[in-house]
Amino acid sequence: MLASWFGGPQVILILAIIIILFGAKKIPELARGVGLGIKEFKKATKEVTDEINNASTETPPAVTPVPPANTTAQSPSKPTESKAS
Repeated sequence: MLASWFGGPQVILILAIIIILFGAKKIPELARGVGLGIKEFKKATKEVTDEINNASTETPPAVTPVPPANTTAQSPSKPTESKAS
């Protein structure tokens, strides 16, 4: 669809305008930044899809029963009285 809108002369005109606006030295920096952004985006989407796939295939860990605590009889101790001043 866009190919029918932009031909060779239109693309050259757009590139010339970009060079005039940003300068020839800034264009590689802009392209590098866009490339790094795309790389980070792809990495993040891959991590998310891997995490989703791993979460669906993992089985929950087995729960081991905990024995009851050792309850020994303790003698009741006297509560200490504190004097309020």
